Amino acid sequence: MLKNTFAFLQLPVFYLYVLSVSYSDFKLKPKDAIHLLPFLIVNGILLPRFYTVDLASKISFLKHRQDMIELQLTHILFHIQVVVYMIAVFMILRKTKKLYLENNAGTNINSYNWLFQFTIVLTVLYLITLVKNIFKFSDYPDISEWIRIGLLLFQLFIICWYLYKALNNPGLFRNIDSKLKLVKDIISEEKKSEQVTVNEKEYDEELLKLKKYMLEKKPFLNPSLTIQDVSKDIEIPVRELSLLINHKLEQHFYDFVNTYRIENAMEILKDVTKSKLTILEILYHVGFNSKSSFNTAFKKHTGNTPTAYRKGL
Repeated sequence: MLKNTFAFLQLPVFYLYVLSVSYSDFKLKPKDAIHLLPFLIVNGILLPRFYTVDLASKISFLKHRQDMIELQLTHILFHIQVVVYMIAVFMILRKTKKLYLENNAGTNINSYNWLFQFTIVLTVLYLITLVKNIFKFSDYPDISEWIRIGLLLFQLFIICWYLYKALNNPGLFRNIDSKLKLVKDIISEEKKSEQVTVNEKEYDEELLKLKKYMLEKKPFLNPSLTIQDVSKDIEIPVRELSLLINHKLEQHFYDFVNTYRIENAMEILKDVTKSKLTILEILYHVGFNSKSSFNTAFKKHTGNTPTAYRKGL
């Protein structure tokens, strides 16, 4: 029974894992002990009529488990927990992906996409578990047992998939600072305080300075470029630079930098003296470190794949 109630620790652990992956400054704090609450409540519910009784009473409890209000309540609480934590995880991933796009130009956005996929797979797993539990308390407990066997195989698949990804992508995750703010939040704060930090003329001057820097210094060749790096080099505060790119230009920093990378790649593809360079060599040269990210960005910018673009010249 105690082993079964450990299921109430699965999603809290996964939630904390997602936080640790998403934010570089994540640390466990005493307040995180609140995630133990569902586990403690459930075991408290089972205390009077299961944990503290004799063996015969325990056996009787298990034999009549379908009629035991404690177990029915436990299953209801478990599924409420699933819904709450899955929503929380998807909200974290949505926010951290936006923060990444607004502040980073590396190609590690794939890590967030993969973690999102992984969360969807886990959600499906728990939905199947819900169906299993419905049959468990119905007149068809055998169906519940068959679903349980299927779940065990599904779990094995998930573990193998996770390990495969981890082993083949040791640098899969590049987390960000949780203190960073989304541009929409910065704008909202400024509106509330009626603060205008940069006027149109200053915006134009800073934009010219930024574009000149991107063309002359070519910082986009650095595959791990961040908005903090650019801010330091051109001496524009990160907050103002973020507003300039993400709000004024209406582009994520990620897309802004990739535009320069793609333009550079197009120049190389047009250069007949560099016709022997492979697509892989070109993508690494211009700052990408993933073929899938390069192809996606190139097609978004030109409407063609790099290979089709080269053939069409």
